Amino acid sequence: MPARLSPSNIRKTDMELNSDFTTRAVMHGASLDWVASPMAGVDRRMLDRIGDEKARATSIVRYAPESAFSAHVHGGGEEFLVLDGVFQDEHGDFPTGTYVRNPPTSSHTPASAPGCTILVKLWQFDPSDRTHVVIDTNKMPFLDAPARPGVEIMPLFKDAREDVRLERWAPGIGIQLDGHDGFEAFVLDGSFEEGGEMFEKESWLRLPQSTPLSAKAGPSGAKIWIKTAHLARPQLAPSL
Repeated sequence: MPARLSPSNIRKTDMELNSDFTTRAVMHGASLDWVASPMAGVDRRMLDRIGDEKARATSIVRYAPESAFSAHVHGGGEEFLVLDGVFQDEHGDFPTGTYVRNPPTSSHTPASAPGCTILVKLWQFDPSDRTHVVIDTNKMPFLDAPARPGVEIMPLFKDAREDVRLERWAPGIGIQLDGHDGFEAFVLDGSFEEGGEMFEKESWLRLPQSTPLSAKAGPSGAKIWIKTAHLARPQLAPSL
């Protein structure tokens, strides 16, 4: 059964959800309840969280048509992938498949006239990072992965702290990954099996440094957003 927001996995006083980064964490996003944000028309499915409204967080966020969020500065940075619809702000329109990194000190006023859904990570940047990234993944090629038959990769971002990419796994292939210093995956299409559990569209998996990935792609393969190497440092709530 998918994890849900309940006393067993979230402490409402400090909003801790999947906050132990030394253990395996799983959320099947498509089965989670939507949780209202402070802004009307903007709802969230929380995957992990440390903090209250100002939080180190990973979430699926849904903007209803004609909804907007108030202008804000990203003190800890924001990273998102548009899952469907069109995300908009004063910098432009970002359709399905767009990957964006808004570094610390950046600001915007997010909205969506047609509505959209995004996968978003907040307060997970190096404080000194000032690299802004916008990639339309629909216009980028997948590349064969050296020494990984059946795997194709689309690099999105890489620095000393993390490696972010899309991967496509051919149907039925086995996937082994050791020494990753943290592994996180969000299913965009298809499915895979790991730990005796099936991960389908909008499912999320996080493995700690000590846990190698051993997975098998589903019968139609899988397309997955992946981040590795990012759990080698303490994962903390934003300072108030």
